Amino acid sequence: MNKNDLFLGADFGTQGVRVGVVNREGKIISSNEVKYSIDYPKSGYAVQDSADWWKGFKKALTVVIGDYSAEEKKRIKAISICATSSTVLPVDETGNALDEAMMWMDIRSKEQAKRINDTSHSVLGYCGDAVSPEWFIPKLLWIKENNREIYEKADKIVEQIDFINHKLTGNWAASKVNAVCKWNYVEDEAFNEEYMTLIGLEDFRDKMITNVIPMGEQVGSLNKSFANEFGLNTIPVIQGGIDAHIGMLGMGVVAPGKMAAIMGTSFVQLLFTDKDLPVKGIWGPYKGAMIPGLTLLEAGQISAGSIIKWYQNIFNLHDGEAFNKMQEEARNIPVGADGIRALDFFQGNRTPYKDNYATGSFHGLTLNHSRAHLHRAIMEAVAFGFKNIIENFEQSGVPINKVVGTGGVTQDKVWMQIIADATGKEFTINENTNYGTILGCAVLGAVGSESYNSLEEAADNMVHEKETVYPDSENTKAYVEPFKEYLELYKALKIS
Repeated sequence: MNKNDLFLGADFGTQGVRVGVVNREGKIISSNEVKYSIDYPKSGYAVQDSADWWKGFKKALTVVIGDYSAEEKKRIKAISICATSSTVLPVDETGNALDEAMMWMDIRSKEQAKRINDTSHSVLGYCGDAVSPEWFIPKLLWIKENNREIYEKADKIVEQIDFINHKLTGNWAASKVNAVCKWNYVEDEAFNEEYMTLIGLEDFRDKMITNVIPMGEQVGSLNKSFANEFGLNTIPVIQGGIDAHIGMLGMGVVAPGKMAAIMGTSFVQLLFTDKDLPVKGIWGPYKGAMIPGLTLLEAGQISAGSIIKWYQNIFNLHDGEAFNKMQEEARNIPVGADGIRALDFFQGNRTPYKDNYATGSFHGLTLNHSRAHLHRAIMEAVAFGFKNIIENFEQSGVPINKVVGTGGVTQDKVWMQIIADATGKEFTINENTNYGTILGCAVLGAVGSESYNSLEEAADNMVHEKETVYPDSENTKAYVEPFKEYLELYKALKIS
C-alpha cells in the first residue's frame, strides 16, 4: 500500500466512454470522455458499432494519461471497467465482432422474454419472477431464432464488458454482477440446465461465457502490447460489472439503508438488504450479486434523460445556451405543469409494471400550453415514476432512509428539485457526482490491488458528500393529486 497509488477506471456508457485516473482519496486526477453514436434502425431496435467503443477508449485514455511522466504511470496500480448491460455482441474465436451490438435498450426480443416468463420456472424467482427483453438471455435467444447464421458462426455471444476485458487481457470472464442480475445465474447453483433447455438454450455452454468471477477479483493482467502502447505496467485488470451497479460503490452505497440512484439516460435505483425479500414489481432478489451475504434489489426507468434529449431534438435546443434556457422556462411553470400529465414510458416500463408495451404520452394539452409545459411535464413524469418505485419498496417493507444520486441529471437543479419534491425524499449528491461510475471502478481497483482491505474501507476514504437537495413540503403536498393522475393515466392507456 502506498498513499500515492493511482487507479484507472473506464465507464462504457450508452452515449460514450469515460476514462479517469483516481487517487486513494477519491479525487479524479484527470478524465476525458469520447462520444459514440447510437442507431435506431427499427422500432424497438438500438444498435452500436463495437469498434467505436475501443477507439473511443483509446482516444480518451491517450488524453487522460498523455501528460503523465513514466514515474507517474508506474503509480497506476490497477484498471477496472464498467459498462452498459445487457449490450450483446457475437464474436468469433479471436474476439472480433461479427455483427452490430444489440444495446441494452434494444427490446426486439419481447416475444422471447414473454415465452421465458410464461414458463414460470423457479429460476425466475431470483430475478423478480420475470426477465426483460432488455436482458442478455432473451437477446441471446432472439439471435438464435432470428439470425441463425451469425449464431452458428459465433464462437461466443458476450456483453460489452466481456468484450473490453478480453481486449485488455485476452481472457474471457463474465462478471458475477451481470450474470446474477441479467443472465439467470443463481448464487450456489450457477446456471440451471433444466431452465436453459426449457427456454431453448440447451447449447448455452457453447455460446455463453460460463467462467463467472465476482467483481473485485482479477480478470487477468493488462496485455503487454497495450501496456507498452500507453507506457503502463502490466497491471491487474479487476473485474467490474454493470455501470449503474458499480456506480453504487462510487456513491458509497455498500451496506443496507441507502438507495443509490443513477440518473442519466435511464434511471436505475439500487439498494442492498440483508434479507432475501421479494418486492412486487422490482427486479431481484439478487443473492450475492455484488457483496457476499447481501442481496441486491433493483428498480429502474428505461427512459429519463433520453426523453429530454428527444425534447431537445424536437425543438432544436442544441446551442450553447439551450440548457440554461430550458431550465429557466421550466422553472417558471407551476407544479403540475398547468394540467399536462405525461407518461415516461418511451421505451416501455422497466419497474414497477414491467410492461414492455407501454409507451410515452401527453394528456391534457390545450392551446395555452407552450413547449416549456411539455418539458416540465416530462420532468414531473420521470419524478412520478421514481416516486412509484419508492412506494413499491416501502410498501414491501424495505425502508429507504437516504437517496444518493449520481449522473448527469444531478447537475440539473430544477429537475432535481422536482424529483425531491415529488418523492418527498432528500437527495445527497457527492463531490464526484458526474463520475460516480469511474470512482466505483477506482474503489474496485483499490481493493483488488490491496491498496485498501475492503469495499467499506475504500468507500469511507474515497467517497465524499457535497450537497443535499431537500424537498419543499408544500410542493410535496401539491404533487399528491398529479401523482394519482399519473397512475390513473397509465391504467387508462395500458394495453391489456
